[in-house]
Amino acid sequence: MTRTEAQARRRVAATDWGALAAELDAQGSASTAVLLTPAECRELAALYEKPELFRTTVDLARHRYGSGAYRYFTHDLPAPVAALRAALYPRLLPVARDWAARLGRPAPWPDSLDAWLARCHAAGQDRSAQILLRYGPGDWNALHRNVFGDLVFPLQVVVALDEAGTDYTGGEFLMVEQWARAQSRGTATVLRQGHGLVFTTRDRPVRTRRGWSAGAMRHGVSTVRSGRRHTLGLVFHDAA
Repeated sequence: MTRTEAQARRRVAATDWGALAAELDAQGSASTAVLLTPAECRELAALYEKPELFRTTVDLARHRYGSGAYRYFTHDLPAPVAALRAALYPRLLPVARDWAARLGRPAPWPDSLDAWLARCHAAGQDRSAQILLRYGPGDWNALHRNVFGDLVFPLQVVVALDEAGTDYTGGEFLMVEQWARAQSRGTATVLRQGHGLVFTTRDRPVRTRRGWSAGAMRHGVSTVRSGRRHTLGLVFHDAA
């Protein structure tokens, strides 16, 4: 195990995962302990200027997804990104399996991330889905889901690389949940630099009088008012 991998495991382990699972159940999102130092955040944000590290760049305005841009890493991930993804997967796996059981769905996720990604690739989902996002003044991201194919891991993580209120203003992380035969519920979260926010990829279990049902959720970003906002998106399935 490398030093970077060991460090990622220690930082991920510092989160109270029982409390995080309970908050995920209630809200569909929950914050982790510190995953990256401010210096590491700056180093990762600076990678946006190295196009050779990415397989493609998405212009949000061009696709009518909002305003701003994000880049998908190649499979040759920077060591801190790969280490965090590998350390987070086994912590999120029990929640994923529990949610699947409550919703009466299959739980196709093996114990190891490598085995799960191999299954994704065998099904034709073989493109990296790890994202580095950049927003400037006036930029925003429409409500959406990062599904990418038939094989989906139900949780993902966003890590803030800049300090809200200092490096930028606005740009809150948004989630909207559609309740059956009711109005939608929205939440706005100010991301803390270096911390992760775990959130549902598409829905969460909601208890009803008839048992468990899926509460459909989407996420986005409110308008950045000033400065520049970078985030790292960790997705645990690959894209078709």
